[in-house]
Amino acid sequence: MLVIENITKVYDNGFVALKGINLEIPDGQFVAIIGLSGSGKSTLLRCINRLIEPTSGRIIWNGVDVTAASDEELRLIRRRIGMIFQQFNLVKRSSVLNNVMSGRLGYVNPLFSLVNHFPGQERKRAMAALERVGIADKAHNRAGNLSGGQQQRVGIARALMQDPELMLADEPVASLDPATSHSVMKYLQELNKQDGISILCSLHFLSLARAYADRVIALKDGKLEFDGLPKDIDEDRFRQIYGEDAVQVEIH
Repeated sequence: MLVIENITKVYDNGFVALKGINLEIPDGQFVAIIGLSGSGKSTLLRCINRLIEPTSGRIIWNGVDVTAASDEELRLIRRRIGMIFQQFNLVKRSSVLNNVMSGRLGYVNPLFSLVNHFPGQERKRAMAALERVGIADKAHNRAGNLSGGQQQRVGIARALMQDPELMLADEPVASLDPATSHSVMKYLQELNKQDGISILCSLHFLSLARAYADRVIALKDGKLEFDGLPKDIDEDRFRQIYGEDAVQVEIH
């Protein structure tokens, strides 16, 4: 269970990104977080694993207060929370295999990464992760030579190396074409349904949320605007979330 209690985030410039967000997310859910750019989606996701420090409130995961965790406790918490980024966050000059193995750094001696050598069992684990996302044949390619969709699959494989219980996906398909977006979302859905990994995924397109999520959370100006089933977002709800002038363009 992930419990978010009255989370508020005020940036140094005075911008209030989150305004008292309260949520309970049971294990095993696929949750889509939707809303306009600047609504607080990315901030909320990054507060959960404290890549961004909340200004106030608490985040409790599996009974542990993440917001009160020490550096060592936070390191152990982050080992089991995978993160997938919009811009992939890969080392472009490094091989696909080394990028994937870097997801294991929370479990092995960091010196392995400095000398660019990981134990054989970790290499096998990384190859299995790449096989799962369909790009094992790219293991020895430079990550920067892959297409956007392939790079995002490397990002998923890297997150899998953490043996995550929770996966945070921050706009994972925002820079991808429609067909590739569905391909990436299907991999996330498979991890959710087959492995029981909880998924929190921020998205721009309601159609993707309807296709893949069990639950939709909508943010507007840092506030919780909607929390419910995807099918319950009708035209009126859509305009509440995206504004009166919004038009549903189901590109994805």
